[in-house]
Formats: sequence, C-alpha cells, structure tokens
Amino acid sequence: MGLLALALVTGAAAQDFNWFRGGRFRGPDPRLPTATSFDGYFNFCRGMYSSNRREAGGQGWWTDYPGADVNFSIRLSELTKTRVSRTGDHEPNHLVVRLTDAELFRCPFIEMEDVGTAQFSDEEVERLRDYLLKGGFLWVDDFWGDWAWSQWVDEIGRVLPPQEYPIRPIDVGHPLFRTFFQVSRLPQIPSIAHWRRSGGGTSERGEESAVPQMYAISDSHNRIMVLMTHNTDISDAWEREGEDPRFFYQFSPDGYAVGINAVMYTMTH
Repeated sequence: MGLLALALVTGAAAQDFNWFRGGRFRGPDPRLPTATSFDGYFNFCRGMYSSNRREAGGQGWWTDYPGADVNFSIRLSELTKTRVSRTGDHEPNHLVVRLTDAELFRCPFIEMEDVGTAQFSDEEVERLRDYLLKGGFLWVDDFWGDWAWSQWVDEIGRVLPPQEYPIRPIDVGHPLFRTFFQVSRLPQIPSIAHWRRSGGGTSERGEESAVPQMYAISDSHNRIMVLMTHNTDISDAWEREGEDPRFFYQFSPDGYAVGINAVMYTMTH
C-alpha cells in the first residue's frame, strides 16, 4: 500500500438526462458511445438509469461523474499493465451507456452509483439480465443506509431472481482482497462534502450506515456478476483525489486499491 500511495501522490497534483419524482437531477452531458469508441482497450463504462427519488448527497446515475471515471482510468493504466482506451487528445475514453443500448454488450465492466434511487424499466431489466448472464460485470457503489439498500435489492432482484441468484457477503478472506494489492479491510469512504461538514466523519447515515459491507451475486460457476459496496463511497476517493491532501492521504490509496483489485479480479475470473 505504501507503493500505491507514492504512485498516486506522483500523479495527483447541461443538459437534463435524469428525472426523479418531484424534481430533476442536472449534470454534465454524458459521453455516449460512438462508432469508434471501442478499440479493444479498457473503457470505463458507467450505466445510465432513471431515479424515482433523491437520496441526500446523491445525484442519480451521474454521481461522481465524470471525475471518478477519468481518474480511475488513469490510475489503472499507471498502476497496472492494463491498456486503457484513449481519445484523440489522449484522455481516457470513458463512456456512459444506456442499459437498453447495444453498446452495453461491448463493455465487460459497468459501474453505477447511488443505486438506492434506481428504478429500472422492464426493458432495462431484461437487457441487464442478458448482459450479466452473458459474462458482463456490474459494480454498484455509493449507496447508504436501509432505504437505499432495500430499494436496490428489489431492483436487482427483478434482474436476477434471489431464489436462483442470492446476494452473499464478501469478506476480507476472499481472493478479491489480495488480487493485486493486499487489502486488509473494506474502507468506509465518505463523500468529501460529508467528511468536511462532519469534521472527519465517515458514516453518512450515522449508526444506520456505520459498517461498510461488500456483497456479490454470482452465477452457477461462482463468477461474480454484481459487486456491491454498501455504506461506503469508494468512487469519491477517485473523483476527489486532487482536492484536499488530507482527504487524499486518508482515503485515496485505499479507494484505488479496492477498485483496482475488483476490476482485476472480475476481469480475470
């Protein structure tokens, strides 16, 4: 982990696309796939979905977008031998994909945040199920507390029925925690706004979200299809790495270690 921190320090120095009941989210334009988006290298693909409500601190599908997508892609290319797709100006070629688009099936990895507000259409349910059962991988992050958990469990249960595809906890004994970096615990990483507002607190919902947890849904061959990091915001450690040295040193090395381990494990198993 010391080498990871050193490497990270070296490199750190509008339209409406989503509605929720009672209002709307606003965010930067999504970078949607084009005919030349996929070149055989790694694309950070973010899944777009609709929200039916709002969670404190959440912004629907574009929570932490695009900073987390850009920074993680850069660090993945620097800290591993993964060849990351680049645009013409050499920026990471990160993408936002609709769950109903054919381009979804060209992304071996998709990430979604604030999924405790997600409400999938029937078509999205069918397409996401097809994607996962055909070898795709989904990581969901940055959803906090009981209400968000309950709503996400209901939605993913429509995609992968729990009787056949149960949600199981992943503890630190799992190989994922030592695939690339040795990770001794799942860190609880708050948004930088909560961390500042609370004077260094990490649990965004108090006692209700005091314990971060990792869960997974696997197929019949024990391949992880869906990875869930609940009561933690791993992605904020990527997005906000350059905003505050104290936040960086406390959270970013651990956040990148978990993220790189997760991607390397799931892309090789």
